[in-house]
Amino acid sequence: MKILIVDDDDLVCKSLKVLLSREKDMEVIGTALNGAEAINACRKELPNMVLMDIQMPVMDGIQATRQIKSEWPDVHVMMLTTFKDEKNIRLAILAGAAGYLVKSTEVKSMSQKIRALVSGSTVLDADVLKQLTQPVGREELEQLTPREQDIAALVAQGLSNKEIAEQLYISEGTVRNTLSIILEKVQLRDRTQLAIYYLKNN
Repeated sequence: MKILIVDDDDLVCKSLKVLLSREKDMEVIGTALNGAEAINACRKELPNMVLMDIQMPVMDGIQATRQIKSEWPDVHVMMLTTFKDEKNIRLAILAGAAGYLVKSTEVKSMSQKIRALVSGSTVLDADVLKQLTQPVGREELEQLTPREQDIAALVAQGLSNKEIAEQLYISEGTVRNTLSIILEKVQLRDRTQLAIYYLKNN
């Protein structure tokens, strides 16, 4: 697995490179100090995984993630940041990030979560997940964002993630991640329950 580390703190980059390089199945192919450098690094040596900070000069992590997922949809992006506010979490996921961890995550746990993300799972730090699962009251569907409502409606119509992505002109990964947020918001287990719930309430 080839990993690119992106953080405007050079010490963070170097430390993570040393620690993750100890994992037998991981190779850190490079580091970048901002989003623009990250995109250039992807062009030179395409990684499987990008560990991406959010707040950086020149180009922030949200913008970089959006462009990386647009040009290389198969590249996995894991946000690694100190920010745990709901706005940044949602922006990152909508940009195409499939994971969101805080920098205090232990390296052993981080490496496990990287593997899980590459295998297709959505990875959210416990503190991050807590931000997305606050009680939303009795009118949950009304509190979904317009994009979340669009996806819920298409799920209720029986469309697959791929079909939803094609209809809304977004990536399949964004559909999957947004669907996870919707399920947490309305406190349901799976898309079947969501479809039934949506049809009953519309």
